[in-house]
Amino acid sequence: MQTELAGCVVVADDDRPVETVAGLDIAYGKDSDEAVATAVVLRRGDLAVLDETVVRGTSDFPYVPGLLAFRELPLLLKAIEALTVTPDLYVCDGYGLTHPRRFGLACHLGVVLDAPAIGVAKNPPHLPVDPPGAARGAWTPIAAGEETVGCALRTQDGVKPVYVSVGHRRTLDSARDLVLELAPRYRLPEPIRAADQLGRKRLAERTAAG
Repeated sequence: MQTELAGCVVVADDDRPVETVAGLDIAYGKDSDEAVATAVVLRRGDLAVLDETVVRGTSDFPYVPGLLAFRELPLLLKAIEALTVTPDLYVCDGYGLTHPRRFGLACHLGVVLDAPAIGVAKNPPHLPVDPPGAARGAWTPIAAGEETVGCALRTQDGVKPVYVSVGHRRTLDSARDLVLELAPRYRLPEPIRAADQLGRKRLAERTAAG
């Protein structure tokens, strides 16, 4: 399925401006099968939160490297459906084209919704990549054969890079520039950071409540 759908990915920038961005994340309970999917929509200009949703559930699909979307996408789509603001672009905590079959979570989400999407991963990919320079904005390409499928991007001086790749309806250049813009203070871009914090908070509240 991933191999077939990979042919649907569009690597080109939409003409429509990106004014709102949604960050997506899933947090898992430590001692249970419960998962919390979060979607947080931020305004691009000032990073103000416009909308946020939290959906709880469980996944019947086991954790298998390379098949993350089959585990996480159903719950993420429920969180997106609950939004009252439709974002212009989605930022996923995971990979896009930087995937063994060129179809990571960001690609799967983008193709299913037919919406612009970017993958931003915290951990290095399966492909070799040189570390970028230490200054904010430095980056190095991630190549699969002769194809550039992503980049390692330094979002803050001296902080570990993130790994950016196209999900759908974006180019790598615009994805990289947007991720840097969305990360003015911290390593992670604000939409993902907000979604991650919201998910952790709700899991902690559930645990405290017993």
